[in-house]
Formats: sequence, C-alpha cells, structure tokens
Amino acid sequence: MLIDSPHWIIIIILLPILGSVVCFLWREHIVKLALATAVGTVTSVGVLSWQVITNGVQRYELGAWSAPLGIELYLDGLSLLMLLVTAIVGFAISIYASAYFKDDKTNIFWPLWLFLWSALNALFVSSDIFNLFVTLEIIGLSAVALVALSGGANAITAAMRYLLVSLLGSMLYLMGVALLYHSYGTVDMVLLSLRTEMTPTMWLIMGLMTTGLLLKTALFPLHFWLPPAHSSAPVPVSAVLSALVVKASFYILWRLWIVVFPLADHAQANLGFILGLLGSLAIVWGGFQALRQTRLKLLIAYSTVMQIGYLFLAFPLANVMGWKATLYFILAHAVAKTAMFMAAGNILIHRGHDRIADFYSMAQYLPLTISAFALSGISLMGLPPSGGFIAKWLLLEASIVSGQWWWGLVLIVGGLLTGAYVFKVLGYAFIQEDSSNEPYPIGISKRMEWMALGMALLAIVLGFIAPFILRIMDIGSPFAEVLS
Repeated sequence: MLIDSPHWIIIIILLPILGSVVCFLWREHIVKLALATAVGTVTSVGVLSWQVITNGVQRYELGAWSAPLGIELYLDGLSLLMLLVTAIVGFAISIYASAYFKDDKTNIFWPLWLFLWSALNALFVSSDIFNLFVTLEIIGLSAVALVALSGGANAITAAMRYLLVSLLGSMLYLMGVALLYHSYGTVDMVLLSLRTEMTPTMWLIMGLMTTGLLLKTALFPLHFWLPPAHSSAPVPVSAVLSALVVKASFYILWRLWIVVFPLADHAQANLGFILGLLGSLAIVWGGFQALRQTRLKLLIAYSTVMQIGYLFLAFPLANVMGWKATLYFILAHAVAKTAMFMAAGNILIHRGHDRIADFYSMAQYLPLTISAFALSGISLMGLPPSGGFIAKWLLLEASIVSGQWWWGLVLIVGGLLTGAYVFKVLGYAFIQEDSSNEPYPIGISKRMEWMALGMALLAIVLGFIAPFILRIMDIGSPFAEVLS
C-alpha cells in the first residue's frame, strides 16, 4: 500500500524543500542531512517510476480540486524521464559536492541546491503554465545565487548578468501567461489545447513566451550569459546548470509547442526551420568557440552552447522520431556533461588551474579523471555505443525520413567539432612532463574521481538500454497533439 500510494508525486517536491530548511537550521550536520535528503529523493523518484511503468500516467489533484479550479500534477513518460535524469545527476552531484566543498560555502550550497532540486521536480510534473512560471523563477533565483557562490568580481558579474537575463525571460513568459488566461480563461495546458486558435493575439503570446524561454535556454545568439556563468561557478554548480537548469526552460517550450500552440502545418514547418537554423548556428559557433578556448571550464561551457543547438533540430523535423531523439539527447547530454565538469573540477583542484596547455602528464596523475573525460567526450561526439550515438542516430534517421537531409550534415559537422576539442584536451593530457618540472602534490578525493568516472560510464550504458527508454517515452503518448 505504501508503494502504491498516490502521494509520491508530491513527496518528490516536498522532501527536498524540507531538506533545504533542515540543512539551513542544523548546519553542524549539514552534509549528512543533505545526503540523506538526496537518498530519500532518489528513492521517491524510483517508487514513482515503478508506479508509472506499471500503471501508466499518474495524476495528483492538490486539495482534491481538479483543474481549472485546482492545481493538478501530471506525470507521463516524458516527465518521468526528466525526473529520472534529474535524480541521477542530482545524486551524483550531491556525492561529488560532499567532497568538493570544505569551507563555509558548504552552509550556503546545500540549502540552495536542494531548493533548486525541488523546483526542478515540481516543474517536470506541473501541468499548468502558471505553475511552470513559479518553478522556473525558483530555479532561476537559486541558480543565480549558486553562480555567485565562488565570490570574486568575475563570479558576481556573471551572476548579475544571469539574473537580468533570467528576469527578462521570466517577464516575457509571464506576459504570455497573462494574455493566455485573459483570452481563454484557464492556465491548464490540456484545456488550453482544446481552446486555443492562431489569432493575432495568439501569435503575440507565442512570440513572447518563446523568446523568454529561448533566453533562459541560451540558444544562439541569446547565449551570451551562459559561458561566463558556467565557467565562473563552482564545479558542482556548473554541472547542475549545464545538465539540468538549461533543460528546464527547454522542457517548457517543448510542452507548449506540442500541446498548447495550435500551429498549422505550414506555420509549424516555417517556425521549426527558423529554430532548427538557430540550433545549427549554435552547433557550429559553439564548436568553434570551444575549440579556441585555452581554459577547460570555458571550453566545456561553450560546448554546452553547442550541445543546446542539437535540441532544436527536432523542431523542423516535427515528427515523433525527432522528438524522441531530442529527449534521448537530453538524457545523454546531462549525464555526459556532468561527468565532464566533474573531471574538469578534479583537474582544477589537482593543478590549481585549468589551462589546457599545461595539462602535461595529467593522464599519469589522474587516470580515472582523464578516462571519465574521454568517455563523456565519446558520448558528446556521438560515437557508438554511447547514449549520444543513439540520440544522434535517431535525429539522423528523422532527418532522412522527412527528406531534410541537410540537418544530417549539421550533425556530422557537430560531431567533428566535438571530436576536435575533446582530442585537443586529451592530447595535452598525454604529453609527458619535463623532468625539470615539479610534480603536483595536491591530491583530490577518490570519491570525486570515481563519481566522474561513474557518470561517464553511465553515458556509455545509455547506448545499451535504448529499447527500455524508448518504451518509457510512449507512456501517456506525450508526443501526441493533445495530452491524454
């Protein structure tokens, strides 16, 4: 009866919030309390996953009030996979951060991180556009505070820029929500899908909400805030931002595009082509910028700008295979980029800097870390048998089946650029150190090395469990025009 309880969907939201409050109040045991909260949250997501896989779509009406009067939480295959990747990445980041933070920043990081985790969970199960706004704001404010955690002029400047962009994106999105409610009298996505039509007001609404979400997702050319924020933040925060936070705003845009916006076929094709073109430019521009970088964290940050572009290739394809490929890419990228940032953090601690040209003998000093970087790079390049390969193969198949072969060329160019900057780092890491140089005695926790390697191996394992993940995607028909 406990496992079959309908309340697990609310537990995954309340538990991290309570953990955040407890960590703030009892700081003498903050790490133990935070890790216990992480374990509890992952367990709750696991139970909820069993319910969805066994029984199908889950709905939860807060206060027993149904929409549109009440707030309804909704969980299908799409949102379940987002919850699962958040739980896996969140648990790995929690373990890594328990060894990474050793000063007073510990007392600040854990409450903010658990609060952010709760908001992510709430976002993925929300079924109305106003609740999505609330969770998006909590995510943005928490992320900005975490970016500023490093201190110093660069981190504060990056955090302030991120804050202003986040507020602007939220304002545009909220204006769209207000216009939708004024026009159709509801904020529930299912009801909106039955009522909306493409009037001039609806075009304005779609423009406002899409622009706001593109700002938060950092799609080229609106990416200017992302590299400074990701490179200036502490390593666990950089991993959270790249793996999860930018995906949250994309998830909302995704849901709106599939469910709420009643686009005709020709309009969907034209707007989809524009988003696909911006995604292609992001792939090429981000890849070249990553290749030019001399510092590892900034290289990985521009790699995120590049990888975001792949997500938008599904819009011009506008078919089920394209949507599934994008979801698979989200999963593979989240895991691989987490491993890559963790590897960068290990190198930064070991060397005291992240200058790529000075990485000589790094493979000798940190073999597990370099292995993690290489394996995560394999997934980002899209080489078999990784999860990234499955995602890019599905995208390539969708482009060929739809007759839009040029998107396949973008995939190939992106893979080559990714390979270039990954092998650039590995090339320096395998150069033998000169005998005149002093060895670097700064050690790092084995927990940090093994966690980076574990996430990198998971990025490879995702390539072997594709049939299981694809079956989960079909639960509740999340890619249908109207949610069931």
